[in-house]
Amino acid sequence: MYKSAAEYIKSKVNLQPKVGIIFGTGLGSVAELIENPVYIPYTEVPNFPVSTVEGHIGRFIFGKIKNCDVLAMQGRVHFYEGYSMQQLAMPIRTMYALGVEKVIITNASGAINGDYSPGDIIIIKDHIKFITDSPLRGKNPDELGERFFDMTTAYSPRLIEMARTSADELGIKLNEGVYAYMGGPQFETPAEIKMLRFLGADLVGMSTVPEVITAVHCGIEVLGLSCVTNMAAGMENGGLNREVIDKAEKDLEKNLGMLIEKVVEKI
Repeated sequence: MYKSAAEYIKSKVNLQPKVGIIFGTGLGSVAELIENPVYIPYTEVPNFPVSTVEGHIGRFIFGKIKNCDVLAMQGRVHFYEGYSMQQLAMPIRTMYALGVEKVIITNASGAINGDYSPGDIIIIKDHIKFITDSPLRGKNPDELGERFFDMTTAYSPRLIEMARTSADELGIKLNEGVYAYMGGPQFETPAEIKMLRFLGADLVGMSTVPEVITAVHCGIEVLGLSCVTNMAAGMENGGLNREVIDKAEKDLEKNLGMLIEKVVEKI
């Protein structure tokens, strides 16, 4: 299915991007930094899973950032939408079939680490996965990667260093942390957050990890950038607060856009 999706996209666009970007919840407007954009809605791509969540426009964007050809996804699909883990693998595999070698994956998250605040951008240095299913369960597609593979450096140290350097040059505060992947769509309870903090998680969210696993499997380098929109349940001022989230997303848009632009320029 990913091959047929890639062939359709190739028939519509003449670019061969080496860099892919996935924009998470509330961060899709950052895609406006892409020059000379060409849009392909997911609904037009054969067999491609379609975003059903508010804030996920659901389209590919081909264009340039700092003279570098890029392929961006403005919106993603999630396990909680009813898609299988195998369907969550398709976007990354489609990127791979289109020639993407590096991917910047962004998300919105709740902060477990008390040193973080809404509006912070966090480099994901590792993750904890709480869903037993995997995007790679089933017959292994040997043309993409080995059945068993190493996740020790799933988040590329080279790209992390690029992000650090870029943030320093821009004067953007950038922390690093461990991201915990929960299924959703409900937010976590205070007891769950307490458990995650005890296990070493700094952030929590409902996306990203299936994409990272799929990317590592097929040899794509990953940079994960998590954008804190609220403090997690049970934390001081934690829980679902729409006013806090809206303000954080607005503050994040500018800094995230500048950071992605600078990282792509270095790549």
